[in-house]
Amino acid sequence: MATAARPQDAARLMTAEELEALGDDFFGELVEGVLIPMSPTAGSHGSIATRLTIVLGAFVVERSLGELFDSSTGFLLRRDPDTVRSPDVAFVAASRLPDGVPHRGYLGLAPDLAVEILSPSNTAAEMTRELADYFGHGTRLVWIVDPDAREVTVYAAGAIPRLLRATDTLDGGDLLPGFTTPVATLFAGLAPRA
Repeated sequence: MATAARPQDAARLMTAEELEALGDDFFGELVEGVLIPMSPTAGSHGSIATRLTIVLGAFVVERSLGELFDSSTGFLLRRDPDTVRSPDVAFVAASRLPDGVPHRGYLGLAPDLAVEILSPSNTAAEMTRELADYFGHGTRLVWIVDPDAREVTVYAAGAIPRLLRATDTLDGGDLLPGFTTPVATLFAGLAPRA
C-alpha cells in the first residue's frame, strides 16, 4: 500500500495530467499527488458492479436523470496536490453536466453517488479517507458493498450510516427517489461463502 508523501517529497508528486498521460495501459488513482496503482479484481467484484450498473442504469436512463460511469472514469476532486478517484460505479445528476459528458480529461467534479466494492486488500483507513474525499467535495451518497459479508453500508451526507443485509432493500434516498433493489440481487449468482 502506498503511503502519503511527506512535504519534502512534494517535487515528486504527480498531477492529474501526468496520470492521464499514462494512458489505458495503467489503471490507478491519484491521492494528494501520490499514485495508487489498482489491480484487476475478483470475479465477484465485477459481477456486483455489473448487476448494480444494470439495475441503477435502467432507472437513471429511463428517467433521464443523468449519467452513470464505470470504474474507468476518473473524477478530479482536488488540485495542488491532485486527487483523482475512480469509484466502481458512479452517478452524476444531469443538472451537474449541463453540456453533457466531456470527451476529454477527467470529470472535474465529485460524483453525486459513488459505489465502492470492497476488495480483501482494502483497509478501514483507506475507506475512511475515500469517504472523506467524496463527501468533502460534494458527493451526496456513497454505497460501500462488502462481497464477503454480503452487505451494503449506505453513507449519506450528514446522516448516520445504515448497514443493509441481503434481506434488506437498497434505495436511492433523496438523490434517486423511487430507486430500489433487493440487496440480495447484487450477490445473486456468487459462489457460497466459505
